Amino acid sequence: MATREGCHCPGAGGQNNNNSILYHILKNDRLTTIEEQQTTPKPQQHQHQQHRWHRVSSSSSSSSSSSRLELRQQQACSCGSSRRRGSLRSPQVTCKAASAVLVKTLRFVKNVPCFRELPEDDQLLLVRNCWAPLLVLGFAQDRVDFETTETAEPSMLQRILTGGSGSQSGLTDRQCDPLLEQSTETPGVSLADIQGIKAFLKKCWGLDISTKEYAYIKGAVLFNSDLPGLRYLHYIQSLRREAHQALNEHVKLIHRDDTTRFAKLLITLSMLRAISPPVVAQLFFKPVIGAVNMEDVLLEMFYGK
Repeated sequence: MATREGCHCPGAGGQNNNNSILYHILKNDRLTTIEEQQTTPKPQQHQHQQHRWHRVSSSSSSSSSSSRLELRQQQACSCGSSRRRGSLRSPQVTCKAASAVLVKTLRFVKNVPCFRELPEDDQLLLVRNCWAPLLVLGFAQDRVDFETTETAEPSMLQRILTGGSGSQSGLTDRQCDPLLEQSTETPGVSLADIQGIKAFLKKCWGLDISTKEYAYIKGAVLFNSDLPGLRYLHYIQSLRREAHQALNEHVKLIHRDDTTRFAKLLITLSMLRAISPPVVAQLFFKPVIGAVNMEDVLLEMFYGK
């Protein structure tokens, strides 16, 4: 497990591994009570795994490359679904479910002591950048699915007339706020973005990720050390490494016959990088709360500001 060696954050010195991030995640989120039920292999699944492990393990590298190639193809496509847009088929139902998952997600973050030890600037930076992937992870864990319908994209003439009818100040406002521009001129979000979220959910459900695995993955997502401007970068890096190491150890213990599971989980985790907060806000919250700044909503829910 990663230690806090070299960390200069408050309360870091002299503490042992009983205060590790994963220990507190599991303890405070009460995730240990149902692990045995979720990790008992089903007979048919076990036989199927025995039959194919010797074949899958030798090709794990190529399958990883194939999955990454598929993800890049979804992101890079400049035609088809990337030009078409969609919106929720049942916005009231889905937005209500999304709001419930968001509350649980922020409660989870609050219950991580190592997060609370960080300065407020680092907390805000992490929350701004991790709330959307954590929300989609919560969708996967709670088995929240959603249906979308394709929306009509305005013609070029409509775009010209709409853009030309506004004042210069209105155009400046839209240029400064891409999310507002999407909401006023082009309804819905890109079908490619929707397909990316659905592909991630399908991947998680196909792997049958357990409660503890979700907790470790959330820890890795929460402590994103790649963000510029973090004050306690080395501390956050150590917490992220600890989350990955704990996930690896857990997988080796519970899924001893599946030598590729940890790699599959990391590939699934990498898919979250393509999910942007503006898309999540536009798709799951705008139909109910309108063009509200999600950062203001998060601050109100998280800090009561």
